[in-house]
Amino acid sequence: MTPHRVLLLEDDANLGHILQEHLQMNGYDVTLCADGQAGIERFRPTDFDLCLVDVMMPRKDGFSFAAEVRRIDTNVPLIFLTAKSMREDRIEGFKLGCDDYITKPFSIEELMLRIHAVLKRCKTGQGDDPQPVIELGSYRFDAVRQTLERSGEITNLTPREAELLRLLCVHRNRTLSREVALTQIWGDDSYFAGRSMDVFVSRLRKLLRDDPDIEIMSIHGKGFRLVIGGGSPNRD
Repeated sequence: MTPHRVLLLEDDANLGHILQEHLQMNGYDVTLCADGQAGIERFRPTDFDLCLVDVMMPRKDGFSFAAEVRRIDTNVPLIFLTAKSMREDRIEGFKLGCDDYITKPFSIEELMLRIHAVLKRCKTGQGDDPQPVIELGSYRFDAVRQTLERSGEITNLTPREAELLRLLCVHRNRTLSREVALTQIWGDDSYFAGRSMDVFVSRLRKLLRDDPDIEIMSIHGKGFRLVIGGGSPNRD
């Protein structure tokens, strides 16, 4: 299998080489650049499967790099690596078409999981989801970018939060069985996976609590049901 080609932009030489080494150990073909201008020069003649982009860089920052990349290629996935956590920076990144956003310091394990999730979505094709942006009462859920928006406020979801909410939306007003959710998202239906899923359901309830017309119901012995608009859910 041909390894995924990754363009890594990081001006911190130590961090850049650490990330490059870990990515290569996990089977990725990595090109490392120390600034956005060098990144653009390497991007133009080469087909990359993913760009990991530090926001604060000399010569050309990450946002400028991303804007130029999007004029060249609208599909290549972008993940921002940044020390910034301001909401405005996150919004700017998603406006430029980034696929994910990870704030330093982060663990290598978290980065690898995010890379895997982004590449998996791109492999299956964004067009496979008939409704990538879903209206949930006063919320807008973007299943591709893994964001939840309400009144201009954007919340970034973890890959598992986004996938669990997507499954609940697919089964809207019907019961999503625990076994289906655990098998599709966690890969098994063990006791510990079940406890983990309960935590994620609680997180989603908190994220959606500002709209009283949205409820994630627990169906005893079966699973969960996303009810929207106060209507009567289907009995199943």
